[in-house]
Amino acid sequence: MTSFKQSVRDGDVNLGTFLNLGSPLVAEVCALSGFDWLLVDLEHGAGGEEALVGQLLAGAAHDVPVLVRVESGERIRVGHALDLGAVGVMYPRLDTVEEVALAISHLWYPPQGDRGVATYNRARRFGGDAKTTSDVNDELLCIVQIESSKALSNVVDIAATPGVDVLFVGPSDLTASLGYPGQLDSSVYSEALDHVVAAARRSHVAAGILVGDVGDVDAHLDRGFSFVSVASDSALLRRAATAAASKVIRGDSVHFRSLTT
Repeated sequence: MTSFKQSVRDGDVNLGTFLNLGSPLVAEVCALSGFDWLLVDLEHGAGGEEALVGQLLAGAAHDVPVLVRVESGERIRVGHALDLGAVGVMYPRLDTVEEVALAISHLWYPPQGDRGVATYNRARRFGGDAKTTSDVNDELLCIVQIESSKALSNVVDIAATPGVDVLFVGPSDLTASLGYPGQLDSSVYSEALDHVVAAARRSHVAAGILVGDVGDVDAHLDRGFSFVSVASDSALLRRAATAAASKVIRGDSVHFRSLTT
C-alpha cells in the first residue's frame, strides 16, 4: 500500500482543507467529509498547541492524515507538533535555501537532524512502536510555502533541497509580495504559479496551493498542482451558513417564521 507521503511525492491528487477553528469536532466533521488530508493552522488559526491533540485524534479516528502549519520554523515548535502525532509540517515564510535546510533539520532525529529524541509520546505510541529513528524520519512530510518574491526567485533551489516534499503557494501573501495584492488574475501571479509548478516537476516534488473557491480547483489541477487545499473549515462553514440563511430567511421568510414560532 502506497504511503501518504509517497502518494504526495508521486503527484497523485490529494485534496485537503485547513483547520483554523481550533475545534476537534469540526476537525472530525472535515475528516468524515472525504478529504485526503487536513492541516491544523497554528500560524493564523484560532486554536493553539493546546487544541492540537484533539484535532489530531479526530483525524486518526477516521484514518485521515493531519498535518500542522507551525507558527515558525523554530526547533521546539516543530518538535512539539511531531511528538503529538502530526504526520508532517508546513513551514511558512521561508525565503532561502539556507532557511529551508535549517527548518527541515528540525523534522528529523539525529544524525539527519536535531529533533529531540523522545519515544514516550503519542507519535511513538507512548514507547510502544518498533520503528527506528530512520523509519520515522522517512515518513514525515515536509511542505515549504512559497509566499514571497524572494522565495519565488529561489524556488528552483528550494525545490531541490533534500527533504522538501511539497512547494505550497500561499496566494494572498505571494500576490501581495509581487505587488498585486489579491489579484489572482494578474499575469505576474500566473507566471509565478507556472514557475512553481516547473520547479516542482524538475525536482520531482509536488506542487501545492490553497484554493479559496471550490469552482477553481479543477483549473489548478490542470495547471499541475496536485496537493490542493480546498479553502478552510471556517470558510466552508461560513459559505454553507450564508447560503442557507439567504435561501431560508430572505428567500422564504414566511416559512422561516413558521419554523421559529
